[in-house]
Amino acid sequence: MSNLTSLQEQNSTASELALSSDPDAWFEQKFEESMQKREAAKTPSMAIVVTKGTLDWAYPPFILASSASALGWDVSLFFTFYGLSLLKKDLDLEISPLGNPAMPMKMPFGPKWFQDVNWKMPNAVMGNVPGFEKMATTLMKKTMRNKGVASIEELRELCLEAEVKMIACQMTVDLFGWDMNDFMPEVADWVGAASFLPTAQHADVTLFI
Repeated sequence: MSNLTSLQEQNSTASELALSSDPDAWFEQKFEESMQKREAAKTPSMAIVVTKGTLDWAYPPFILASSASALGWDVSLFFTFYGLSLLKKDLDLEISPLGNPAMPMKMPFGPKWFQDVNWKMPNAVMGNVPGFEKMATTLMKKTMRNKGVASIEELRELCLEAEVKMIACQMTVDLFGWDMNDFMPEVADWVGAASFLPTAQHADVTLFI
C-alpha cells in the first residue's frame, strides 16, 4: 500500500512539474477543474410558460414542475392568457375533445377490457350533443381517480409546498378584466413577459406549454 501511495505521489509531482513548464496547459487544466466544480455545485433550473387552461393541458406543467422540484431544481411557472385561470382560487376545469383526435375517450366503469377501449367519437356527435363536454370531463376525472392520478388541485399544492414560483401575467389580467382577488394568494409576482424572459433565458430547461 505504501509503495502504491508513493507511486501516485510521484506521478502527481511529475504531472505538476510538466504543467509548470507549460503555463497555458496549467491554466487550461485549472480552468477546467474550476468549471467542473462550479457545474457540480450549480442548482438546475426550469422555466415553463403555461398558456392552456383546460383539464388535460393543466397536467403537463404541474407534473413537470413538481417532478423537477422534487429533484431539487429551482422552478418558475409563468401563467399567461388562458393558462392564468390555473391560478384561480376555485378551479372548474373541463376538457374539449372536439377537434382533438389524439384524445381517447375512456369509460371508467365496467370490466377491464371495456375500460381499455378507446372510443372514437365523431366531431358531429361531440359538437351537437348537449352537455357532451361536461360528460367527457366527468368521465376523464373518474378515470384518473381510478388510476390513482392526482388532481390538478393536489398537484398545484405539491408545487407550492416545494416552493415552485407561480408567476402571473399582469397583461392577461388587464386584457380579460379579471379581479386579482380571484387568484390564490400564493402567486409570487404579477409581471409582464419582459420581466420573465431573463428567467427563461438563464434556465437550464425552458418549456412552452
